[in-house]
Parts: sequence; structure tokens; C-alpha cells
Amino acid sequence: MGTLMLYFIVVVHVWTVLFNTCNAARLGPASAKFSAILVFGDSTVDTGNNDYIDTVVRANFLPYGQDYPDGPTGRFSNGKLVPDMLASLLKIKEAVPAFLDPKLSDQEIITGVCFASAGSGFDNQTNAVTKIIPVFKQIDLFRKYIARLEGIVGEEKARQIISGSLVIISAGTNDVAILKDEDSEYQHFLLDRTQTFVKELYDLGCRTMIISGLPPVGCLPIQMAIARRNSSELRCLDDRNSYAQSHNQKLAKMLQQIQQMLSGSKIVYLDMYKTLIEMIDQPQKYGKQQAIDTSANI
Repeated sequence: MGTLMLYFIVVVHVWTVLFNTCNAARLGPASAKFSAILVFGDSTVDTGNNDYIDTVVRANFLPYGQDYPDGPTGRFSNGKLVPDMLASLLKIKEAVPAFLDPKLSDQEIITGVCFASAGSGFDNQTNAVTKIIPVFKQIDLFRKYIARLEGIVGEEKARQIISGSLVIISAGTNDVAILKDEDSEYQHFLLDRTQTFVKELYDLGCRTMIISGLPPVGCLPIQMAIARRNSSELRCLDDRNSYAQSHNQKLAKMLQQIQQMLSGSKIVYLDMYKTLIEMIDQPQKYGKQQAIDTSANI
């Protein structure tokens, strides 16, 4: 399935979640405005930070960026990512820049940036070999961002911008993808790390956060390719997908509890699994004959 179509469908799903969240809070669409957009996570939302660090995990070459106006930008996509599309849809900005870009302007700082790093996870061990920016290290970048923002607009205005920002968190897939088996204790570890991360962002002033659940991990190309050693065709791995679903159920419940604990917060769980598995199982619904080429070489 084309990347553009995939991201478009995901953005529509996220937009629906946001709209329903605002209605639940008795806010009309006109008042559902965000001062900025702040992004944390992995390759699903990294808009180019890895281009500015010493890592081989980069997307600064074709075919990445082939549909982006300026060519490859470090995004692991042929064009824009979901945060870019959301920022445009919410009329914040046309694209979300990488915080590590040395040419970042003051205006870009004011309207939000991306701290995500492709290959990262909540577990620091996930990031040990690739030398990317672990999710928790991204908070250190956020602190530097706050300091620069305060230098531009002052402390009080900076607090208002951060509290009025939309925060997107998309991580955990890399942690689960490298597991050798389905470990329930590891789920608890990841959930604890996620909770700590959300609380740290809250303590730094963030109030509205969208946290994405795991995708169908068993349908990742690398997962299917490894399992293919004993099979003639590529197939999604049911055990891995079941593990992701179990994790997501616990995550959704935990985020509801965290919201009750953190006064003034709006913490939304984004069910990406349901959206993506439907696209895989029913590709005809989205104008494709098949989502996975079962005879492809990977």
C-alpha cells in the first residue's frame, strides 16, 4: 500500500480522535486550537534528527523523500509524516522541523519541533548499538528547547505555549520488535517506562498528549522475513500481533488512570493497531488488491 495513502488514513484517524476528545471536553472545533506541536518517539515520527547525530540509522537518501518538495529530509517516508500532516491540518505549521537542525529559526521554536529519533525505544538497551537518541534522552532535548523558548518569548509565555501544545508520542515498537519471545514481564517494564515518561512531560508543563499504541508488530517486514526461514511465503506472525494487542489493552487502561492522577491533563490513547490491521486484512477497502506481497524477497 502506498505510504501517502497509509499516512492519510492514519491522520484522519488521529484527527477523529482529537475531535472526539475536544467534544468530550465540551470544546467546539474552533476552540480546539494548539499553540504548538511537540513530537517524541521513533522513526514513525522522526522528521530528521538522526541526520545530525553519529548513527547509521538515517533516511537522507532516495527513495526516502522522493515526494517531499526538498527531497530526502531524514524522514522515514516518501513524503510527510503524520505529525507534519497534523500540524498542517491544525493550522500550526506546514511541517514539523527536527530540533537538532542547526538552522532552526525562532519562529519554528515557538510553534513546535520534533525530538524523535528513528530506532529509539523506551528501553535504553534498544538503543545501545545504533547510537540514536533514546526516548528518555529526548526529554533532555526538550529541556534545552524550553530554555531556548524562554529566551525568545519569556518564561510566562513559554509556559503558556507548552501547556497549550499538542504532544505526540510514538514509541515502543522497536522495543517489542527485538524481543526473542513474548515476555509478559517486559510488558510491565515498558508500561512503567511509558508512565514515567508521560509524568516527566507533565512536570515540564505538557498537558495534552496523544500516545500511540503498538502497531501489528507481527506484520513488520523484518519480523516476517525472519520467520520466513521455515516458510515459503511472508505471513504476519499471530503470536507477535497478540502480544501487541495485549500490550495495547494495558496501555489504554493505564493512560486513563494517569489522566485521573494528573490534574488538568488530557491524555489520549491512539489505537493504531486496529487501523493498520484493517488495512492489511481488507486492502480492497483502500483500493489495493493486497497489502503484503507474500512472494516478495526481503
